[in-house]
Amino acid sequence: MSIKIRYFASLKDYIGHSDDEIIYEKTLTVTQVWDLATQKKMKPQNTLVAVNMDYVSWDDTVNDHDEVAFFPPVTGG
Repeated sequence: MSIKIRYFASLKDYIGHSDDEIIYEKTLTVTQVWDLATQKKMKPQNTLVAVNMDYVSWDDTVNDHDEVAFFPPVTGG
């Protein structure tokens, strides 16, 4: 299973790069994807996540060839 991962805004700086890809044999939750991709870095509070551009919860599962995006909440003005 191949999963593409993207980090946006301040998360890109926190992680140190803008994208990753992980290859894994079993079904993973979004939380497990974060832990594998970031080597279990602490998740900043209120981090949002989308799979294939749809908001999901951290307990949702990820499928082969999905794109997972992590980003901080955004406020407008």
